Amino acid sequence: MKTEQQVIARNVTQERQLQSSDGYLMVGLAVLLIAGGVYSFVSMPFGTGIAGVFARVIPVALGAFLFAGLYMLQPNEAALLSLFGKYKGTDRSEGLRWVNPLYSKRKLSLRARTLNTAPLKVNDKRGNPVEIGAAIVWRVRDSALAIFNVDDFERYVNVQAEAALRHIASLYAYDDGEDLAEGETTLRAGMEVVASAMRAELQSRFAAAGIDVEDAKLTHLAYAAEIAQVMLRRQQAEAIISARKKIVHGAVSMVEAALQGLSERQIVELDDERKAAMVSNLLVVLCSDKETQPVINTGTLYN
Repeated sequence: MKTEQQVIARNVTQERQLQSSDGYLMVGLAVLLIAGGVYSFVSMPFGTGIAGVFARVIPVALGAFLFAGLYMLQPNEAALLSLFGKYKGTDRSEGLRWVNPLYSKRKLSLRARTLNTAPLKVNDKRGNPVEIGAAIVWRVRDSALAIFNVDDFERYVNVQAEAALRHIASLYAYDDGEDLAEGETTLRAGMEVVASAMRAELQSRFAAAGIDVEDAKLTHLAYAAEIAQVMLRRQQAEAIISARKKIVHGAVSMVEAALQGLSERQIVELDDERKAAMVSNLLVVLCSDKETQPVINTGTLYN
């Protein structure tokens, strides 16, 4: 009994090269045949019987038949050739080419193509709705797989690209948060890592159609409209808290340096209460987000 994988492998048609002939040579031969037939019509007298008819008609018909086997291929273009429904091979030669006129010819572009996906609404790792879009550069590697293994390879690329993008978005959180491990990749901060994972995902999905992914990058990334304002306020709050932490840390270091300098130079002797008052005043000045107003104390702390 054959396994399912063996049956599938047997039904997959992979590309094989077919060597075509020089089209210009065949054009010359076809022209000579047609010219010979025309010359026979002009030079040979009528009434020579069936042999004379064949001598006139066959060269012209054969020349016309040879012309039917001509086709032109541009750079990065291929022609898939089949005979009565059976795949014979793929010709990647450039210029004017010739094959058996009975072959069916289907041209296929091998140039790089760009797919710019529209922004998709998906859920990230936390379940938050986000909008994500990507630009994908791809090209056909195996022409036979692209034509015979999938029904419409361009539509196949569009559908699989959307599926891959949704899957990749679900593996990462949009942004850093308390619930994430330290150094964990996010969609916003780990663009290169996400792009590399997306290329690998797309390549595995496109392999069945004989398509290579040359590049893939995110072009759009944002929270969905229904939570955008809430998440913006959250990001602003996190930014404010982070900034305040840095300000307080810097202020404490400056106050410590000031007290140490005063003590080392013996500029003024401060007891604990005066030190506390000085520290309080300096921290207010350094940490305040508004301009402070100086107050002159004409007395002392004890009066």
